[in-house]
Amino acid sequence: MYGAIIGDIVGSRFELRNIDTKDFTFFHPTCRCTDDSIMTLAVYDALIVCDGVYDNLSAHTVRSMQTFGRQNPHAGYGRGFRRWLFSTDPQPYNSYGNGAAMRVSPCGWFGRTLDEVKELSYKVTCVTHNQPEGLKGAEATAVAVFLARTGHSMASIREAMRNYYALDFTLESIGPTYRFDVTCQGTLPYALAAFFESTSFEDAIRNAVSIGGDSDTLAAIAGGIAEAYWGIPDDMIATANRYLGLEQSLSYPAARR
Repeated sequence: MYGAIIGDIVGSRFELRNIDTKDFTFFHPTCRCTDDSIMTLAVYDALIVCDGVYDNLSAHTVRSMQTFGRQNPHAGYGRGFRRWLFSTDPQPYNSYGNGAAMRVSPCGWFGRTLDEVKELSYKVTCVTHNQPEGLKGAEATAVAVFLARTGHSMASIREAMRNYYALDFTLESIGPTYRFDVTCQGTLPYALAAFFESTSFEDAIRNAVSIGGDSDTLAAIAGGIAEAYWGIPDDMIATANRYLGLEQSLSYPAARR
């Protein structure tokens, strides 16, 4: 969860001013929390409210996302999602945007089995992103988080992700050809590659930012998975809390790796 939030914060200042290097100040005064962080917190809140019984998770997700979103109206929401946030009758709108994946990492922590992780991912995603590519992007992210936090190797996680996306490329091979893309199918393979080529949590975030494109969301997705695999230094969590305005850290339902 913090991995997604930190990725969002670090990547936020590069979303419209891309860089193609990993050499940059990690936390910077111009960084901020965007919709990626706010909606990750909303999904976390919905899962907490359910207290292990997820029959009404979708309804709680709608409530949490509308509450958190309306309290933070200038976080950079897309046009369709903004309409949904302020609707009195919010309905899914057939989206396959990468917002489905950037907010879903808490499901990988709360799910007790792989099947439950997939169920949770579906329930928190279908309230907006009911298009197959949107649902797939969210599930892939949640599954990767779950596998990472339960001790699976990098190779086995990669093999599981091949069920969702073609991953026959390297970050170096992308070069300057990658363009800004807010779809799940145009984001997830590259965020996954940023994780698979990482040597630490911080390195995964730097990899994601260096790709260019939708930097904060690429880093949020890669960071959510990287946290579960590599862990996060305590000082980074403390810094993230300051950006979030939190006095206490978020509690995890399972011990970190």
